[in-house]
Amino acid sequence: MGRRRIRSRIRKSHFYTFKCLRPKTLEGQGPHIINGPGYTRIVHCNQPQMHLAKVLRYTSNYVSTTRYNLITFLPKCLYEQFHRVANFYFLVAAILSVFPLSPFNKWSMIAPLIFVVGLSMGKEALEDWRRFMQDVKVNSRKATVHRGDGDFGRRKWKKIRVGDVVKVEKDQFFPADLLLLSSSYEDGICYVETMNLDGETNLKVKRCLDVTLPLERDDAFQSFTGTIKCEDPNPNLYTFVGNLEYDGQVYPLDPSQILLRDSKLRNTSYVYGVAIFTGHDTKVMQNSTKSPSKRSRIEKRMDYIIYSLFALLVLVSFISSLGFAVMTKMHMGDWWYLRPDKPERLTNPRNPFHAWVVHLITAVLLYGYLIPISLYVSIELVKVLQATFINQDLHMYDSESGTPAQARTSNLNEELGQVDTILSDKTGTLTCNQMDFLKCSIAGTSYGVRASEVELAAAKQMAMDLEEEQGEDLTDPPRTRGRIHSYAKIPTRSPSEIELETVVTATDERDQTHSTGVKGFSFEDKRLMDGNWLYEPNSDDILMFMRILAVCHTAIPEVDEDTGKCTYEAESPDEVAFLVAAGEFGFGFSKRTQSSVFINERFSGQPVEREYKVLNVLDFTSKRKRMSVIVRDEEGQIFLLCKGADSIIFDRLSKNGKTYLEATSKHLNGYGEAGLRTLALSYRKLDENEYSVWNSEFHEAKTSVGADRDEMLEKVSDTMEKDLILVGATAVEDKLQKGVPQCIDKLAQAGLKIWVLTGDKMETAINIGYACSLLRQGMKQISIALKNEEGSSQDPEAVYAARQSILMQILNASQMIKLEKDPHAAFALIIDGKTLTYALEDGLKYQFLALAVDCASVICCRVSPKQKALVTRLAKEGTGKTTLAIGDGANDVGMIQEADIGIGISGVEGMQAVMASDFSIAQFRFLERLLVVHGHWCYKRIAQMICYFFYKNITFGLTLFYFEAFTGFSGQAIYNDSYLLLFNVILTSLPVISLGVFEQDVSSEVCLQFPALYQQGPKNLFFDWYRILGWMGNGVYASVVIFALNLGIFHVQSFCSNGQTADMNTMGTAMFTCIIWAVNVQIALTMSHFTWIQHALIWGSIFTWYIFLALFGMLPPKISGNIFHMLLEALAPAPIFWLTTLLVIAATTLPYLAHISFQRSVNPLDHHIIQEIKHFRIDVQDERMWTRERSKARQKTKIGFTARVDAKIRQLRGKLQRKHSILSVMSGMSGTSAASASSETTTSTTHHS
Repeated sequence: MGRRRIRSRIRKSHFYTFKCLRPKTLEGQGPHIINGPGYTRIVHCNQPQMHLAKVLRYTSNYVSTTRYNLITFLPKCLYEQFHRVANFYFLVAAILSVFPLSPFNKWSMIAPLIFVVGLSMGKEALEDWRRFMQDVKVNSRKATVHRGDGDFGRRKWKKIRVGDVVKVEKDQFFPADLLLLSSSYEDGICYVETMNLDGETNLKVKRCLDVTLPLERDDAFQSFTGTIKCEDPNPNLYTFVGNLEYDGQVYPLDPSQILLRDSKLRNTSYVYGVAIFTGHDTKVMQNSTKSPSKRSRIEKRMDYIIYSLFALLVLVSFISSLGFAVMTKMHMGDWWYLRPDKPERLTNPRNPFHAWVVHLITAVLLYGYLIPISLYVSIELVKVLQATFINQDLHMYDSESGTPAQARTSNLNEELGQVDTILSDKTGTLTCNQMDFLKCSIAGTSYGVRASEVELAAAKQMAMDLEEEQGEDLTDPPRTRGRIHSYAKIPTRSPSEIELETVVTATDERDQTHSTGVKGFSFEDKRLMDGNWLYEPNSDDILMFMRILAVCHTAIPEVDEDTGKCTYEAESPDEVAFLVAAGEFGFGFSKRTQSSVFINERFSGQPVEREYKVLNVLDFTSKRKRMSVIVRDEEGQIFLLCKGADSIIFDRLSKNGKTYLEATSKHLNGYGEAGLRTLALSYRKLDENEYSVWNSEFHEAKTSVGADRDEMLEKVSDTMEKDLILVGATAVEDKLQKGVPQCIDKLAQAGLKIWVLTGDKMETAINIGYACSLLRQGMKQISIALKNEEGSSQDPEAVYAARQSILMQILNASQMIKLEKDPHAAFALIIDGKTLTYALEDGLKYQFLALAVDCASVICCRVSPKQKALVTRLAKEGTGKTTLAIGDGANDVGMIQEADIGIGISGVEGMQAVMASDFSIAQFRFLERLLVVHGHWCYKRIAQMICYFFYKNITFGLTLFYFEAFTGFSGQAIYNDSYLLLFNVILTSLPVISLGVFEQDVSSEVCLQFPALYQQGPKNLFFDWYRILGWMGNGVYASVVIFALNLGIFHVQSFCSNGQTADMNTMGTAMFTCIIWAVNVQIALTMSHFTWIQHALIWGSIFTWYIFLALFGMLPPKISGNIFHMLLEALAPAPIFWLTTLLVIAATTLPYLAHISFQRSVNPLDHHIIQEIKHFRIDVQDERMWTRERSKARQKTKIGFTARVDAKIRQLRGKLQRKHSILSVMSGMSGTSAASASSETTTSTTHHS
């Protein structure tokens, strides 16, 4: 409590110059004009009961993210189910089966439909119930709310009303959009973390109106009242217009007083606020979109296949009914046994049209087995089992948090294998918001001996390449030499590509073997540690460097009362890393007062506490790209200490301040190539008179009123931040989440595009891009941006000019990419939210999309949640390819729901993203396995499963048509009704489910080693029309063979030794046996990976058919009917029955065997080659060839760690080549000189002779 009281006396508003703070005089400039549409909200502060009136009845604070409720579940879910073509067909068929025209029992159609639809609706209900329970958890959070007479009590979030006064304490979330009234700080300052809204981790500074500052205790609200008139609910996070009427005065309000729901109070003991917007009126909920019903692309294409099968069904039904009408007209009078003298209406030769119509309905029901009703049920079951495997994958289990991966919906499993573009949030998704101080350059000398991740990988790859080149000079072993070329059929890639599994990253290595034990400090160099810098040549410059690190910031130290350790609360993780480094170097920042900072300097003898009086702070903005403090030391000297981007600092150096410019620039380039974030440090000594004159100008600008205040401040600051003396530069390594660079690299090698959408400022986003290798040195950055004056005005001419400016920038960039001739050239597109507002308009968005698609990486910064969703929609609809969005905060919910697949990361900042997602994982690195392994498997399993389903149903259904045609289109089914029920339910359903659950073309390890295999999904190699029609053609062929062979063998001769001929039931049973064998052997040939479960289900299904036939035939004839003793007495004793089965199996599988043999021999796919390498164990016998094949099996990429290392290697090789060429020239010149000298000697000798 003592520390808290000390901090509360600091007037934090004195620290800032440019941030969202107004001078006091601004409150006197007059209220906003609040009238007209969009500005109708009236809030009675501390009087929530007044909003119960109908006119002012606002929405409650209850929020819901569910897809259904009790009223809408049944109609919406039924619509979703019967939106599926097959379900709709079987609904119609079930209705028709009630009438006498049906050839089957009505329950054989109704029961399967109820089962299929009921199972799917149950799954939807379970998934939505989970969302509902999460909503209950959020709505049941409790906040401290004023209950009247100065008494505050706890109340659930959902019961907070507009006008309620709420007290929020440190590290709590704001339950609604609040107007800040006061805080624990004397001047009403508070710190807010908006990570859930815009993804930024930098703390935002908010400040209340001076008039509400006295409301700093609970009892102060006993008689508090006021009225707020403001804008209506809208999704704009960064704007707010309103007025507060209080004590007879009207005060203007702006975004600096608004605390948004789901943001968190930080570094402030408590704040008081009044609820302005609640529930779905809050800005975070206004940015959310409704939970869409998502369907995979395979499922959508499956609808078209069902249409095709339905067209086939109508065609064969039309042919069948037409044939029946012709037979009725032409031959019915000759069939005496049908009593043509007393014809029925169906068989009346005088009315064939009636016969045609009635038989058409019968035929549509009879051939309904062409449409696989069990397909949807089987797919639902398979997807649930696939989701179970995803949930139980230990490789995606985060042991630190105890969080497994979770498939929150199983509808999109196969979509994971077809992703083209990933749209990722930055903060909390890619980064863990921690910087490591790694290197520095001081006085022209580089310090820090540890290698960065990029440097380590490049060195290791160079060594691997050298070893491989030396190995290629050796003779290949005879047993593998001939095979290398035969298996090297995966498209070749550049020889410098690396395999990241073999690279120990710098971060991991430091963490494991060289950890300093200090968070944020990975620096290692004895020259600077333990006061050794005193013995360096430029110790005075090093001293200034250390003091700039320790003094130039706005952080606050916090001392843990239990451990005594000091931690820092800063606006950015960079500042924390600098302060930690300064402390390790012996310059520990220990205390801050209102006007001073205190540094414990302990580098020579006893520690000394030095005080630096802070005179001014010129804080960092994205436009200034620098931050300065003006301080007075204990000797009375005044210094300006400045840190910022090197390009900005270098332009402001004095003539005598450029002593170390050349060396520092060289070091900065090296740090950048190593993937480090850099800042330049400089200073300037000021005269007392010079400072006094400047300070008066600065104070005048700071207290001015008007729209040009910031511009005036910037001009005054510029006059001081000049004639600087360069001291050095820092290099910090951005602490990404574990495995992020490797994951991005693997996804890039798999051919995926990665876009980053963040609310962070542009500089931070670019630095993260470098850290995770989405950007690299040498990559050409295309920055689409508006000048300040272009986007600020709403004047139609200004808006038109802004649009034209953006259009020209886009067109020029596109032209530049087209004209680029360097094959290694890579482009990165960077755009901010302000510019993106125009770029997403109808006239520009497709040009913007075309440019984005042409770039290797895309970074959108300062974007709102709504813009994230709009960019996702543009990428999804504009490219027509599968998009995946991944994020961890409430600000990512919109894009997660908009994307084809939404991935939520279950981080520490709430579960909103997870609850809106389709899949959730604990860390970004698990996305690699989710897509490259599970996505690849699920896509191929579902695709093969659906193709096989159509094959088996066409094989079975067309035999019904052939027999009906053979029997004069009589409508007679050759199979017993029990066979029809067994076919889809038992005898062929389990093997196809085993295919969808257990099939693996390659193992998970091989999937990760050969990431290019993933491209089989986005290219849709296993579910294109060529493959679908091929399977359908195979089904047609199999049905013809089965019917023709059985008819030819059983119809024209006896099949038993006693001369017995086959009746319809005997031939139907034999034909059905052949179908069971044919379709089950076919699925066995389709599988690449077998377990005992698959063997049991495939061969068990065939065995079950014989068991059923034997047992059913033993039942009394009243039950078994014409199947009585069919197997044991009629078919089993006949050798021709068994020979026919074998003949049919051989004939039906022959085309597939021929096709797969030809493909594997002539045009093998990637997985075919890998399967053969594994089968012949060539990967064990020749590891070098296996490594080379792994290197080749990657998509060409210009982003990721591999591309970055490739660029580094090209650079190093270029230097080596230049050195070799110089040496060659020099050796050639020396050789020429030697030859010349030799010639002269020879001539002289000859002359002498």
